[in-house]
Amino acid sequence: MSQRILMIVGDFVEDYEVMVPFQALQAVGHVVHAVCPDKKAGQTVRTAIHDFEGDQTYSEKPGHNFALNATFDDVREESYDALVIPGGRAPEYLRLNSRVLDIVRHFAAAHKPIASICHGPQLLAAANVLRGKRVSAYPACAPEVELAGAIFATIAIDEAVTDGQLVTAPAWPAHPAWIRQFLAVLGTTVEHRAPTATAGAR
Repeated sequence: MSQRILMIVGDFVEDYEVMVPFQALQAVGHVVHAVCPDKKAGQTVRTAIHDFEGDQTYSEKPGHNFALNATFDDVREESYDALVIPGGRAPEYLRLNSRVLDIVRHFAAAHKPIASICHGPQLLAAANVLRGKRVSAYPACAPEVELAGAIFATIAIDEAVTDGQLVTAPAWPAHPAWIRQFLAVLGTTVEHRAPTATAGAR
């Protein structure tokens, strides 16, 4: 069954972490609304590409402009079934917005599915909804996750962790595991069928 999913983004959200789940969740039939404070449907946010090139931290390069398809001021969180929080640099300023924090708290209090990746848990920590949870994030966010009362999950960069309705991962290399686990929490099943011979095939 199609579900309505809210995605909160901002300028310099990580390019892969916004576009890949936005498209993948729609591809399996869900409705995804991407919003940003102070912006309307049709406007864009700038993205950043974070890569892992052997430095002590990630490198950052300009990404695409990502088009929003819903208006932040129109959000009625009770009408959504799940929440997605991509990473990148956006969460560090989005967590200063009291309306954003209220939206996040709604999903946590209502025990609705939440998927967050990379720096996304900065927003969850600021909303004070992580206590007692096992949470993954970009390793540099570990102190914030632990100060918020969560257990930081030290996992490989291509792995994800599910704790109840919360699905988290360290960075975009975990997309296959992160999205697969989130779909499981959503109750979404994807069938794989063997190809059948078509008429006239040789």
